[in-house]
Amino acid sequence: MSDREQFLKQIDKIVSSHGVHGSESLCKLLRYFAHHALDHPGSPLKEYQIATEVFGRPADFDPQLDSTIRVQAGRLRSKLAEYYSSEGAEDPVRVELPKGTYVLSFHHRPADARTHASGSSQHETEEAATQHPSRNWLAAFVVVSILLAASLVGIAALLLTRKPGAPVLMGGVEPIPSALRTFWNPFVTGPEEPWVVFSNAAFIGRPETGMRYYNAARDQRDLIWDHYTGVGEVLAVHSLDQVFSVLRRRIRVKRGSLFSLDDVQNNDLIFVGSPSENLTLLDIPGSKEFIFKRLTSGPRQGDLAIVNVHPQSGEPTVVVASPSTSPLTEDYAIIALMPGLNPVRSVMILAGTTTFGTQGAVEFVSRQNSVADLLSRLSVTKPGDLKPFEALLRVKIARGVPVETELVAVRRRTS
Repeated sequence: MSDREQFLKQIDKIVSSHGVHGSESLCKLLRYFAHHALDHPGSPLKEYQIATEVFGRPADFDPQLDSTIRVQAGRLRSKLAEYYSSEGAEDPVRVELPKGTYVLSFHHRPADARTHASGSSQHETEEAATQHPSRNWLAAFVVVSILLAASLVGIAALLLTRKPGAPVLMGGVEPIPSALRTFWNPFVTGPEEPWVVFSNAAFIGRPETGMRYYNAARDQRDLIWDHYTGVGEVLAVHSLDQVFSVLRRRIRVKRGSLFSLDDVQNNDLIFVGSPSENLTLLDIPGSKEFIFKRLTSGPRQGDLAIVNVHPQSGEPTVVVASPSTSPLTEDYAIIALMPGLNPVRSVMILAGTTTFGTQGAVEFVSRQNSVADLLSRLSVTKPGDLKPFEALLRVKIARGVPVETELVAVRRRTS
């Protein structure tokens, strides 16, 4: 088999691996890099070329303003390192993407070196065991004694610190709350960890001289600052990290300005923040029953509101947060579950008209009691029964902290 055939076979193996096969964009990028390296050895690749030929970006793509390629290359570099530290540890061909370049490198790994290293290690172990049998037995006895003592201390600590009436569980692992397991089931059963995409609005100006929202009609894109997000979004990500820890699942976190439609196609997503700041939401199907809209008339003209498209008896038609001229004591938020662009993926939107409404929505879906209330309204009793829905929340705020949330309306989605 020629080198080229071996290298392409190795690419196929990596593409089929657990850590890579779930991401269509990374698979496409890896194959593109491989064919370029083999067909044009030594020839560099430019971000513009990758963006237009691999990801279908328009001819006016500017890598200075769009970091998609750098982000994707960094992800691929990390996935290659993960692969060779686990599944591919003994593969005869190693594939690398050196930092600072977009050109793959291929390296043969001599089989005799691996065999020799393994044999040497075994020989050294056997030799050490025959030279010092009494020392080995003594070391083993000491280690076992220490582990036994540590286990007894750990059990005692569990018994002393657990709350009255709480069960003592093997291994100290608490059961997953049933409502949280049912509600978050679409995001813990997928092949990859879900992405949490938090809003970071585009600003113009500098902190020391004053900042305002970017206006596409009059501002230049190269002056945008997208370094900032609300305190509510920060605390919301922390809450989601905690609840997914309880669910025995990790999350991946990314700011909205770095997210791409390729990621939308291939992952379960949780969006934190409204479309006015989480601009990625503008490119995908969003909520239909409760939608964000800027008011165009009246005393609150220009303020962000949530419109109840099909209000039922006793429900408000339009809701807005406390006016900016008074302390913020009330906000509104939506919780929406819907299928992704790829129907086998799920999308969750957790967003308020202000950063504190967003925080309130996330805290609502992070608590067993409030989630149980929502599931009851949706007549859902077990994992797998939860279908797309939208909910409207009222969030009470005191001194910049959400202190109470209330379900105002709930809708099951039919499409």
